[in-house]
Amino acid sequence: MQLLFISKTRKKSLSLTLGPLSLCLCFVISIVAGLLIFHAGSQFSLNLTRGSVEDLYAQAAPVWNQEIGIQQQMLDQAQEDASNNLDALATRLSKLQAHVMRLDALGSRLASMADLNEIEFDITATPGLGGPRPVKNDKSMKVNDFITALEQLNNKVQDRAEKLAAMESMLIDRTLQSQTIPTGSPTMDGWISSLFGERTDPITGKVEFHDGIDYAGKPGSPILAVGSGIVTWSGVRYGYGNMVEINHGNGYQTRYAHNKKNLVVVGQKVDKGQVISLMGSSGRSTGTHVHFEVISNGKAVDPKKYISLK
Repeated sequence: MQLLFISKTRKKSLSLTLGPLSLCLCFVISIVAGLLIFHAGSQFSLNLTRGSVEDLYAQAAPVWNQEIGIQQQMLDQAQEDASNNLDALATRLSKLQAHVMRLDALGSRLASMADLNEIEFDITATPGLGGPRPVKNDKSMKVNDFITALEQLNNKVQDRAEKLAAMESMLIDRTLQSQTIPTGSPTMDGWISSLFGERTDPITGKVEFHDGIDYAGKPGSPILAVGSGIVTWSGVRYGYGNMVEINHGNGYQTRYAHNKKNLVVVGQKVDKGQVISLMGSSGRSTGTHVHFEVISNGKAVDPKKYISLK
C-alpha cells in the first residue's frame, strides 16, 4: 500500500509505501489510541457526573435530614399520644372497676336487706344478652369513641351507685327504726313504783317534777336497753348514782340510773334487749329500783307511751 503526501503549495510531494505488517501495526495503534481517548472521555464524564451528584447531595442532604427529623418528631408524638391514651384508659378502667365493685357490694346488701333470694337477684350472675347477627358489616370502634363511651358508662355507674346508696340508706332507716326508737320496758322482773310528772319527792317531801319512771325490783336484776344505740355515759353522775346513757340517733336518748353495776362502757354499741346494767340503789335513792328516762331532742318526755309500743 502506497501513501502520497502533497504539501499545500504542491511543489513537493512525499510517498510512503506500507507493507502488510506495517498496515496491521497502524490499525492496532489506531484502535488503542481510540480506546485511550474513549477511556479518557469516560473518566472525564464520570468525574463531571460525580461532581454534579456530590453537589446535588450537598444541597439536598440538609433538606432530607430536616424532613427525617420532622417525621421522627411526628412518630415520637404519635407514640407519646398513644401511651397517654392508654394511661387514660387504664385510669378510667380502674375507676370503673372500683364503681362496679361498690355496686356489687351495694346490690348484695340490698338483696339481703330486702330478703331477695338468689333466683330473684344474683349479683354474680351475668345478665342475659343476645340477638340476631347484624346484617351490616361490623366495624371497629375508634379510640376517641371508645374513651367517650367509657366516660359515659363511668358516669352512669356512678349515678346508679349514688341511687343505690340512697336506697340502702332508706332501707336501713326503715329496718333500724324499730331497733333505734325506744320501745318496751327496761326490766323484765320489776314493777312501776313512780310515774313521770309531778310527785312528792320521797326524800324531801316536796312537790317536784319527776323526769322518768321508776321500776322497783330485786337487787341485781338485769336492766335492758330499750333500743339499739351507742353508750354516751357509763359511770357515776350526781343524784343518779351509777347511770348508763344511750344515744339512739334521731334525737333519742335513754337513761338508766341507780344501778348496782354498769356492764357497758362509753362508746360501746348496744343492741335492743341487751343487758347493760344490774338493778341497785346507788345515788339519791330510797331502795332498789331503776330510774328510766326517755329524752327526745334534748327534752325529757313521758316514757309510758314508748313502753306501750312494745
